[in-house]
Amino acid sequence: MTVTLITGANKGIGFETARQLVKLGHEVYIGARDLGRGEAAAAELGARVVQLDVTDDVSVARALATIDDAEGRLDVLVHNAGFQEQAGVADGPTALRAFDTNAVGVVRVTQAALPLLLRSMNPTVVTVSSSAGSFWAVTNPDRPEFGLPLALYSASKAAATMLTVQYAKAQPGIRFNAVEPGYTDTDMTSAYEGGRSAAASAEVVVRLATLGPDGPTGTFQDETGDLPW
Repeated sequence: MTVTLITGANKGIGFETARQLVKLGHEVYIGARDLGRGEAAAAELGARVVQLDVTDDVSVARALATIDDAEGRLDVLVHNAGFQEQAGVADGPTALRAFDTNAVGVVRVTQAALPLLLRSMNPTVVTVSSSAGSFWAVTNPDRPEFGLPLALYSASKAAATMLTVQYAKAQPGIRFNAVEPGYTDTDMTSAYEGGRSAAASAEVVVRLATLGPDGPTGTFQDETGDLPW
């Protein structure tokens, strides 16, 4: 059975990714800051839960130790937890929160997970990033990201994608890929109109989370394939 950890998985894209991977036979661990919400989500999906706050080193270490004790390895890690500021907000505390969640959190969880991933026969890491962090997209007037007033979210997602590429270079035995899941109707995007279902966007994440041993690494993709960034 494939052992999978998804951060920020008690709602939104993370929750729907967990649902789809459970249906594919994965032993899914839902990482949730709020243990009660995580337990409710896990009970609905037939998954397991660990209390995991990607901004807290102790929480991350404890969560991975729990998985280690129970499973002895980790096959798939999905970095889904994220933070988005309100439009036009750019101050020090908000910047620290955005980068701590969206970029530093990737480092915290990856470093804690590496020993478990290296015990897997088919280790895979997927970072849910965003084309809002793509230089190509935000400088292209024909793209919706061109006018997106979310400087901190965009910058921290650019960092998350770069971290993914660098980990792919440093750990050639593990596939690391970043994904743009598509504009999605979630709590984070409630201030904006439109967006497709979390289930539809989760399909994009699941595709990269279920790669075979010969799958790509060090890429940034959406549902159509590689994206420039």
